Amino acid sequence: MAINENEFIKLNYTGSVKETGDIFDTTLAEKAEESGYYDENKVYEPMVLAVGSDQLISALQDEIVGMEIGDKKTVEISSDDAFGPRDPSMLKLIPMKEFKKQGIKPVVGMPISQEGINGVIRTVNGGRITVDFNHFLAGKDIVYDIEVVDVIEDDVDKLKGLLKVYYGNPQMDIEKTKITIDDCVAEIELDKLAGFERRSAQEITLAKFKVAKEAWENIDSIEQVKFIETFEPELVKEEDSEEEVAPEVLKEEE
Repeated sequence: MAINENEFIKLNYTGSVKETGDIFDTTLAEKAEESGYYDENKVYEPMVLAVGSDQLISALQDEIVGMEIGDKKTVEISSDDAFGPRDPSMLKLIPMKEFKKQGIKPVVGMPISQEGINGVIRTVNGGRITVDFNHFLAGKDIVYDIEVVDVIEDDVDKLKGLLKVYYGNPQMDIEKTKITIDDCVAEIELDKLAGFERRSAQEITLAKFKVAKEAWENIDSIEQVKFIETFEPELVKEEDSEEEVAPEVLKEEE
């Protein structure tokens, strides 16, 4: 049966730069290992995708509609339809003193984050550092090799997939996450260890909102999403408590 918008699927994909063939993202461990892209902290498995959502760029989403389980396809996407052209205004000059304030020694190629936008240091010239805040794939034509692995019918499994995509806490054990759907209300009781993390409250709230938004828009049985977190004394240790930290203007990306 052909796949339509709003259906949930499991998708394998490998994204590469058309000009060089360099892989920038993949769900397949063997592809990552072959290319030197392998990340030991990443779980390589098919992603859960709500077809037509903003999880992937729209030009790729359009190619998925109409495919069937087991289908494979190679899709070429121009830079204009992928991550856009390079924007010269996204090259910023930042004084060296801003780096010294935070004890950072700038080096060409170092990833930097400023006000939530990721960039890369391009030049270090005396007291001024040039940082490129363009997306690293801006101006590049890209190629995706995709395969539809399965269609997800169960709404609880759909929510688990959205949590893995959007919530993004590596400590969360999705199999220990309890989900119930009753009278159009989904209640998500997170795995206990998911409550211990170093993201800001704003980042966590935004992640939960993304999960809820995708659920509202793509799962007919859900109109409201509630997150439930339970803390027990034996899990709380003094060293686990997170201190409030003032937001940084610049920070080196880990």
